[in-house]
Amino acid sequence: MNNAVSEIPRIYTAMAEWGACIVYISILRHRFKLKKMVIIFLVALILQSSFMVLTGDSPIVFWIPNMMIAILMMFFFIYSSCQISIRDAGYYCVRAFVLAELTASLGWQIYRFFWPEDDTRFWIKSFLIIIMYVLFFLIVWALEKRYLSDNWQININTWELTGAVFIGSVVFFISNISFVFGNTPFSSQYPHEILKIRTLVDAGGYAILYAHYIQCCQARARKELEALNNVLHNQYVQYKHSRESIDMINRKYHDLKHQISALRAENDNKKREEWLDSIENDIKDYEAQNQTGNSVLDTVLTSKSLYCQKHDIKLTCVVNGSLLDFMDVRDICSVFGNALDNAIEYEKMIVDKEKRLIHISVFQKQGFIILRFENYFESELDFEKGFPVTTKKDKRYHGYGLKSIRHIAEKYGGTAKVYTKDQWFELDLIFPIPESEN
Repeated sequence: MNNAVSEIPRIYTAMAEWGACIVYISILRHRFKLKKMVIIFLVALILQSSFMVLTGDSPIVFWIPNMMIAILMMFFFIYSSCQISIRDAGYYCVRAFVLAELTASLGWQIYRFFWPEDDTRFWIKSFLIIIMYVLFFLIVWALEKRYLSDNWQININTWELTGAVFIGSVVFFISNISFVFGNTPFSSQYPHEILKIRTLVDAGGYAILYAHYIQCCQARARKELEALNNVLHNQYVQYKHSRESIDMINRKYHDLKHQISALRAENDNKKREEWLDSIENDIKDYEAQNQTGNSVLDTVLTSKSLYCQKHDIKLTCVVNGSLLDFMDVRDICSVFGNALDNAIEYEKMIVDKEKRLIHISVFQKQGFIILRFENYFESELDFEKGFPVTTKKDKRYHGYGLKSIRHIAEKYGGTAKVYTKDQWFELDLIFPIPESEN
């Protein structure tokens, strides 16, 4: 069978595979700076092209093994360039491979349609092919960036990766079956038809994988929403429990006041008098500490203050709680609960107890309400889109506290930002003053 029309020069297939990897790498988070990335790109292009060209005359029995090696090269190219897990790299590799097959087939089909004799010079032909590749990759890049820009690492699980590999394998098998077997329900004996079948099957395969990816993103979004709701709910439950405990403590303190009065009336011992004065001063300090002007915030701060005292953490507050009257009870619980939980968790790891410091301030400045959480900080953090990346090993189930805080800030038209400077970690929430307040 004459496959001169349908067979794509392997150098163009290599370029398509390399370009497809670039599409995803350009959107994902890079491992290295620009200079090293450029070197990796060039080395990958040389290796991919050299391998494809050198194996062009291999017997048909080596066709599948050669393709497997080419796919592995694409996998290592993506994995070595991006800060992603092995499963994510495998998933993006499958998508890049199907995209490369589609690009190479579509580009060659368009070229042979306008230049059926294929008598143009190599450099002119290459220039035309590259132009088509670039245009097509730009379109795909814009399409992919809609999801990848916010989900550079989606933590693909084993079943999702298996599904993607299965789809990619079926697409590759059906799109290339005509090159090996001409007498099947899915193949053709006519060179022009072979190329059309390959292009259509690859286009369908890319569309299925794109739909599969959207489904994965939506599943992640649902899980993240559930996690955020759980964070909100847990902080609210903590608030209710704290409210009950603090009410009980207040009753105890109230009873203690009467007991002190009775003891003072019965005994004039100087030493006991001093002791009673000390207890009374402690009660006054306790009452003053929690009068922020917002009863919900008073409860949360009192609960966290008691916990900090237990773990030798100094928590100081300069808070005008009345500024937060525009916020829902659950949102106040979530913001202060999560921010303080994160700070407390870190401070507990500091060996020197004198350095276990947390400071909270809520104030108004230039038409904005500012919530500031500061704690002593000795470590280094990696940031992604302005927020620190969780340092815990299992990243799928952590980091939702800060995400919840950012979500609440945006809910009220505000912003949340994180800074680290001079051994201090600072979380700022900035809200515009509601119109009702104005």
